[in-house]
Amino acid sequence: MDQRLDTRRLSSILRDAPAWARLGLTLPDPGLRERAADALAATIVRRLAESGGAGGEDRDQLPLL
Repeated sequence: MDQRLDTRRLSSILRDAPAWARLGLTLPDPGLRERAADALAATIVRRLAESGGAGGEDRDQLPLL
């Protein structure tokens, strides 16, 4: 299954993010904007982890260390 992160997939993740976090990016308070951005980033990371990542990693690939 192709797990690349494209605009459609990212758009879906953002639409599923908490509404307060999406709206929080537009608030005049810098602290609230930062918390909202952190929540959106956490949502993106969690959804990518749940679906196997962004496709850049092959589990059969040996690490190069």
